[in-house]
Amino acid sequence: MNYRKLGRTGWDISEIGYGAWGIGGVQWQGSSDDEALASLRRAIELGLNFIDTALAYGGGHSEELAGRVAREGIARVYIATKVPPKNLLWPARSGIGIDQVFPYRHIVGCTEQSLRNLDVETIDLQQLHVWNSEWIERDEWRRAFEYLKKSGKVRAVGVSINDHQPDTALELVRTGLIDCVQVIYNIFDQSPVINLFPLCLERNIGVLARVPLDEGALTGAINEQTQFEESEFRAAYFRGDRKRQVAEHVERLQRDLAGVEGTLAEIALRFCLSHPAVTSVIPGMRRVRNVEANCALSGRGPLDAATLEVLRRHTWEKNFYD
Repeated sequence: MNYRKLGRTGWDISEIGYGAWGIGGVQWQGSSDDEALASLRRAIELGLNFIDTALAYGGGHSEELAGRVAREGIARVYIATKVPPKNLLWPARSGIGIDQVFPYRHIVGCTEQSLRNLDVETIDLQQLHVWNSEWIERDEWRRAFEYLKKSGKVRAVGVSINDHQPDTALELVRTGLIDCVQVIYNIFDQSPVINLFPLCLERNIGVLARVPLDEGALTGAINEQTQFEESEFRAAYFRGDRKRQVAEHVERLQRDLAGVEGTLAEIALRFCLSHPAVTSVIPGMRRVRNVEANCALSGRGPLDAATLEVLRRHTWEKNFYD
């Protein structure tokens, strides 16, 4: 496993991280605690030392599982979690004040709940689960982050940026008050490379690349016949004719990648890791076989320039979260 510095924290974290939304047991079909624990343990055995979870994932269940495995002491594991918006709206909406989303007491109270769920004294990285650039001058998030750090409840702080809106965090990064950003970055959404990634490199801010496989679209396994249980969020994400759109885009992508070594999923993860601003990519991987396949990619190095040029032509402006 290769490790990269998480910005100015100086922590060496695995370039393959564990995205722990799916193990929360809500909104994902076929989730099993036994399988989740086995996959977490296997990931750590393979050198993975970074888990990204959230209080909202299964009402804290994902945190409980992550904390349980981390406390087993297989190896030092860094855990990142997130404060959910008080109004439970993802993404943050324009015109809704921070007092309805992240009041000071809410940020602190959720952090204390996450500490109990994880059963740890300090959270390595605490993040706000949405962001609105209209809040940049407000005092609530600033005071909360300052208190959490000074009190020893958290070591580092950051923000998970709204879906497909990387530029909304530019002023936030410039404040110097956060250590890390989490942003959607994949073959279809390459928008962070324009402004956000250069700024993060300049300011030494860690970057977590989320949704690297576009909720499964970039595995090549989604087609018009794919079915999801109604309770799973991907039933809505791929609703209507979206599965057809995905299949058509992926077919063109795979045709252009003929001769390039690796599966589409492997190429998609290596694409993310090819950018120097990216500290860690955090795919969801509830199953041991996915853990083993993803961790095996570490150390393969960046994709060659010709392949990256091909992939740059496959950007796709869409928002299936709407």
